[in-house]
Amino acid sequence: MRPIILDVEGVSLTPSEQEYLAHPLVAGVILFTRNFDNIVQLKELVQQIRFYAKRQIIIAVDHEGGRVQRFREGFTSLPACGDLLTQSTDLQVAVKLAKASAFVMASELLACDIDLSFAPVLDINGISDVIRERSFSQHHDQVSLIASAYIDGMREAGMASTGKHFPGHGSVKADSHIALPVDKRSQSEIFNNDMQPFIKLIKAGQLDAIMPSHVVYSQCDDLPCGFSEYWLQKILKQQLGFTGAIISDDISMHGASFVGDHLSRAKSAINAGCDLILACNDTPAAMQILDGLTLTDGRNNESLILSLLAQKNKLKKPLQKNQIWLENKRLLLEFSDQS
Repeated sequence: MRPIILDVEGVSLTPSEQEYLAHPLVAGVILFTRNFDNIVQLKELVQQIRFYAKRQIIIAVDHEGGRVQRFREGFTSLPACGDLLTQSTDLQVAVKLAKASAFVMASELLACDIDLSFAPVLDINGISDVIRERSFSQHHDQVSLIASAYIDGMREAGMASTGKHFPGHGSVKADSHIALPVDKRSQSEIFNNDMQPFIKLIKAGQLDAIMPSHVVYSQCDDLPCGFSEYWLQKILKQQLGFTGAIISDDISMHGASFVGDHLSRAKSAINAGCDLILACNDTPAAMQILDGLTLTDGRNNESLILSLLAQKNKLKKPLQKNQIWLENKRLLLEFSDQS
């Protein structure tokens, strides 16, 4: 089992990074704005990562649009997902724009040999400041509909989907990056509202991966979802029948800190049911995991890793001659001019 997705420091690899990318526990790399200077440099960095990994590796990024778009220069400026509906006021227009935005996003990343953007956000826009316009809507039925179209756009380009943050982060005020949010609502309210987009898209077979939240749902379990067998095993796998990859949110976030050090967090998340672990923005902690993590249960996640790699044969390059990309980019530019 290769469970660890980690990060790198800059715009090219250091000697130590070249070495640890080949570690048998490494499954992927997540990129950030600090890793980007221009498209040529980005492609060279991705090429370096793949070379030194010496096997298939997931290269990922958070590239949703709006305030969460890691690469800017040379990339299309993507609208925030919530703006698709609020600034068009027409649900069907929002659906069309969501598919267009996802296709453009995925195409431009795949053109740089990046496999995955961790998207879409399936949270409902409630009281969470960290979610807000990252959510498609305040209403779960609209989130489900627009997100379905967004996933269609991703898949048309050749990118797998990751629904986040299960079972829903939108109804808690605290930000799990800097605190441990506690959602005190009843199980029925969570299941009948926040969880509905996940339920519908799992049933439709549209989610390749799911990222659980670092939120405690105190009426259901005492542990944050990403460390909870109740949520990951009983609800997600057994009750909802999800068979795709479960990818932990970053275990360096404060919402994961109560579990202990990073090695303890990684062990706990894997034991709860996570297949892949994000360990970002703390290189010594990531090295602690690589040095200390021992897996003895015989699980194999290679098929899940392969399922998240880009289907590069779907994308017609160069993009400047790809009529679908050109048309979808035009739709986004028109929307940007009007909003």
